[in-house]
Amino acid sequence: MPTNRTDLLFPAEPGQRALARELYALAARQPIISPHGHVDPALLADDQPFGDPARLLIVPDHYLTRMLLSQGVRPAELGVPTVDGSPVETDGRTIWRRFTDHWHLFRGTPSRLWLEQTFREVFDVHTTLSPATADEVYDAVAARLTEPGFRPRALFERFNIEVLATTESPLDDLGRHAKLAADGWGGPGGRVITTFRPDNVVDMEFDNWSANVDQLAEVSGEDTGTYAGFLRALRQRRAAFIAAGATSSDHGHPTALTLNLSEAEAAALYDRGRRGEADAADAEAFRAHMLVEFARMSLEDGLVMQLHPGSVRNHNKWLYATHGRDVGGDIPQATEYLHALTPLLDAYGNDPRLTLVVYTLDEYTFSRELAPLAGGYAALYLGAPWWFLDSPEVLRRFRESVTESAGFYNTAGFVDDTRAFCSIPVRHDVARRVDAAFLARLVAEHRLAEDEAAETIVDLAYRLPKKVFKIGVNS
Repeated sequence: MPTNRTDLLFPAEPGQRALARELYALAARQPIISPHGHVDPALLADDQPFGDPARLLIVPDHYLTRMLLSQGVRPAELGVPTVDGSPVETDGRTIWRRFTDHWHLFRGTPSRLWLEQTFREVFDVHTTLSPATADEVYDAVAARLTEPGFRPRALFERFNIEVLATTESPLDDLGRHAKLAADGWGGPGGRVITTFRPDNVVDMEFDNWSANVDQLAEVSGEDTGTYAGFLRALRQRRAAFIAAGATSSDHGHPTALTLNLSEAEAAALYDRGRRGEADAADAEAFRAHMLVEFARMSLEDGLVMQLHPGSVRNHNKWLYATHGRDVGGDIPQATEYLHALTPLLDAYGNDPRLTLVVYTLDEYTFSRELAPLAGGYAALYLGAPWWFLDSPEVLRRFRESVTESAGFYNTAGFVDDTRAFCSIPVRHDVARRVDAAFLARLVAEHRLAEDEAAETIVDLAYRLPKKVFKIGVNS
């Protein structure tokens, strides 16, 4: 790879490249707003030094471990914990060497781009990674991790992150966020805020759903033996999350289906689930109804709704049984939005009190359904391409697909959706570069004035995500 990456992802045509450079310079100086991600809040609450390079960069990153699994390298060989506690590789250098021996598998992938940029931009390590240089790169990164400037909070400052949202379930006691608030880092208007993710108490097909609902009663102090009590418990937890700084909820459903059931119909579904008698159709109907119910709650408490549908969870059953959830075993599926969202949009799509940010893993819906929907309803915004689609090529296709129908201002800005803390600035940088290239092309084609492009790129990088996700409204 070339050492000079000044023009990374910019157009090859000299005139457009020069325009892209100028536009990118405007975006690059903007603080990072990270309104959706999965960084463990303990990382910043405790502010302890990171472990070895392998445990920081490889073990928790399922983008990396799933690729090696596809070539026969088991996650246990890369240090990924097992469900039953059976042994896994614990030596960081061994994990690093094993990973580096397979580095060629990542040619052309965004994972390679992000990791190489992380080495350069975060750790100032410019040695090209290869099996021959594995130890040299490992030692250089390890040396950086011993420096005070590489503690999590110091990196947060250096990354120029203004706000980082984590994601917790209603069962979380939010203790880490309380510590962050006590240290002046969290709470409403804080630098690290939480997000309300209720899937484990809403999805009847979630592991231990009924037990989770019992635990919801314990943490909320409400009786979840009835559907009405269940709703009261959810409202109580939403209020607790808002007090901890939350500005949004997040919903990771298999489909985008919404249903506006009567209270009696919803209660009957809930009761069947609690008795252990609900089937797959009941579970889908209850999830769909709860999306409309959560929209009603958002009208009351102001939380922005995020919907992340379309992932077939734990498709690799061996991987799930051996290593659990969120380790790379999920697969995208085709997802329908036009009819699925109609009940919710009929009820609240034109209500200015609701903000609904919809994502997809099915990029063919960008121009066919999602952009026209966002262009037609006041409540609906398009979320950035996420997992499996958060790549330079799809980010470019996203702008090409949605801008003509929805414009720029019915989109919600970039989300990094990552557990890998050190990749946050790199991922945002890639998105800003792609947007600079797209806007430069519009200017070169005389479809947009240069001053408008300059304003737009700052909006996309900074002002839009703050506005859509209500970031800083109480600060």
